[in-house]
Amino acid sequence: MLGQEFMRNALLAGTCVALACGVSGWFAVLRGQMFAGDALGHVAFPGALAAAAAGVDQRIGLLTATVAVGIALGALAYAPRARGAGAPSSASGAGDAAIGTAFTFVLGLGVFFLARLGASSQAGSGLQGARTLFGSIFGLGAGEARLTAAAALGATLLVLAIARPLLFASVAPEVAAARGVRVRVLGVAFLGLLGVIAAGATQAVGALLLLGLLAAPAASAHRLAARPFAGIALAGALAVACTWAGLALAFAIPSLPPSSAIIALAVALHALTRWLR
Repeated sequence: MLGQEFMRNALLAGTCVALACGVSGWFAVLRGQMFAGDALGHVAFPGALAAAAAGVDQRIGLLTATVAVGIALGALAYAPRARGAGAPSSASGAGDAAIGTAFTFVLGLGVFFLARLGASSQAGSGLQGARTLFGSIFGLGAGEARLTAAAALGATLLVLAIARPLLFASVAPEVAAARGVRVRVLGVAFLGLLGVIAAGATQAVGALLLLGLLAAPAASAHRLAARPFAGIALAGALAVACTWAGLALAFAIPSLPPSSAIIALAVALHALTRWLR
């Protein structure tokens, strides 16, 4: 298995992306922002297609769209309230109505850009849309794998760098703000980093299945580990383990898509932890 170059590239990119999803997913579960993470996955679809329609590298569209919308959702989450302007809102993130509206808007844009691509190349547009929605980790070249791994690893390190104040701001935002913690800045920065991670994860498991890799290992870690930093480490380890096992399973069964195998194992692991607890 390791003798195949495409498998080595998939393991390199998949390991770093899974680690990033596990670490950031633990905070997303704690902060109640998993719906926002799902929205970022769907933003990747029109972002990639817009880049393809403009003749730009798909990864530029992915990264630009997810980071921009992540920052916008973070700013919306901590917009001043009608009463007590300037006070941070709860850590649960932007409201469901706002995120639902963003869902509708970005998916509409995705259909628009897919139609634009289809006008010039029907086969190419279908392939581009499928790769964005369902992932193409076995199709990553060596350069793409290294770039995806570097971006995911860098985002992971930045999340860990702000982990302690972010944990404080997530558990007790009002107290943290009173202690001088910049709750709003941390919230916006976290969702911006989540956008970077979503862009990388889209290439691994696709926009439609991104939520599974973000949510399932992190939720399992929340059930199994009582201490915060032990939970963060466990979430990353579980996500990496599911990714390795899923890639190995997809290699052994060529008809099985790797993204489906990874998410199926992550969901099965979460179901097992719920049963054990």
